[in-house]
Amino acid sequence: MENNDRKLNIDARIAVLALGLSSEREVSMRSGKNVLAALKRLGYKNAELIEVDEHIAEKLAKGKYDAAYNALHGKYGEDGCIQGILEMLKIPYTGSGVMASAICMNKEYTKRVLSTCKDIPLIKSVFVKKGDDVKNACKNLKYPLITKPVSEGSSFGMTKVNTEAELESAYKEALKFNDDVLIEEFINGFFITVGVLEKDGKSFATEILEIRPKNEWYDFEAKYTKGMSDFIVPSASLSDAATEKIKNLAVKAHETAGCRGVSRVDFMVKNDNPYFLEINTSPGMTDTSDLPAQSAVMGIDYDNLVLLILNSAGLNK
Repeated sequence: MENNDRKLNIDARIAVLALGLSSEREVSMRSGKNVLAALKRLGYKNAELIEVDEHIAEKLAKGKYDAAYNALHGKYGEDGCIQGILEMLKIPYTGSGVMASAICMNKEYTKRVLSTCKDIPLIKSVFVKKGDDVKNACKNLKYPLITKPVSEGSSFGMTKVNTEAELESAYKEALKFNDDVLIEEFINGFFITVGVLEKDGKSFATEILEIRPKNEWYDFEAKYTKGMSDFIVPSASLSDAATEKIKNLAVKAHETAGCRGVSRVDFMVKNDNPYFLEINTSPGMTDTSDLPAQSAVMGIDYDNLVLLILNSAGLNK
């Protein structure tokens, strides 16, 4: 399923935005370098990697770029901030706009938006702010739990909590990253992820990727260390009916949240039943990232995946 329609002129000046100011800066740099190499192979000779810092608005204004490929992950790059700068500078960019980026970066508000769509299954959870009585907030949840910063990626600050005695320290670990914490019941199932891409303005799901981490759960080490997770794509553990249902749910979540261009929707599955986890609006494009692996099974190689995402920049003009 190759996509060879180039909506941007081959001579376009393209800024590949990478590094950034978040805890995911090194992952972003790996994504950005891979994307830049793909663009060069595709013939975009005027593409260049831009290291995003507090002077990014000035860099972009001086560069007179025709489009921006957003390879940033985390705070300032995935939460609507860089999108707002690009809007003001009238530079078309890949991926979701300001509002959808801001919503999906916040796991709690993503769940609130998706709760309006009754057929998207959400995990029972509580939202806890810094200074709240965390044990009291969790009194109606069943252990084990997962504590996570409400606006963080790559599993930073996440902890599995087996007993109430472990809750306070896990809560404090999450607070190192955000003042708001989402605490969910742990689903003792398996982790899957579905990419959502667009062609000619129409959303479609990639194949479902099942991840079997060598660690107890899919933490940072399992995500970004080669050999620490097995990727099974298409998922071998799902029935045909569940596979179709999950693909439809991924597209529905993408569209309900207002996403565009590209996203990755994560679920936990237990007894063939999916439970929504989160939407990532700027999926990783590293050598070990999920989206390239999911797309490859559909016949979309890395370079054509980059081109497909690049073409989404036209939606933001």
